[in-house]
Amino acid sequence: MTTMPLIILPDPLLRKVSEPVERVDDDLKKLAGDMLETMYEAPGIGLAAIQVGVPRRMLVVDVTSKGEDEDGNAPEQEMEKNPLVVINPTILSSSDERSVYEEGCLSIPEFFAEVERPASVRVGYTDLDGKQQEIEADGLLATCLQHEIDHLDGALFIDYLSKLKRDRVIKRFAKAARQQKL
Repeated sequence: MTTMPLIILPDPLLRKVSEPVERVDDDLKKLAGDMLETMYEAPGIGLAAIQVGVPRRMLVVDVTSKGEDEDGNAPEQEMEKNPLVVINPTILSSSDERSVYEEGCLSIPEFFAEVERPASVRVGYTDLDGKQQEIEADGLLATCLQHEIDHLDGALFIDYLSKLKRDRVIKRFAKAARQQKL
């Protein structure tokens, strides 16, 4: 497995709607492994294929606790990983109840904001064996799945912010991108 470069705001690819995955094959399984490696290395808890430049409807998540103590130190032994690979996800239902989480994004580094979303969702998807699955998710997993599915639809978590805040974030990242090119 290899880590892949992340697409960073303001790259227009982040606004592209991803194409459905036609079949699960060895190339797709390799991509899933590389995406997980990239997500863990970043470190993050979710990653959509579009964030590594692949406009396909696939995402990976792992909301397993990083296991840091109150001082932010990693434990001596690594926490067990619980990755989930989700292909062609569809939100089948969502709760009327709402929850607010502070979200961040690997494609919008070092920016965090509170976002309100449905507290729980039921998602239909295809797994790496090509089988249809459903998952009921609440809490952080529900938020993470909705965040990553938004990526597949060309949406970002900053779209949930006020226009003023969103425009400030975009302007900041556009300026950073211009300075990097110099």
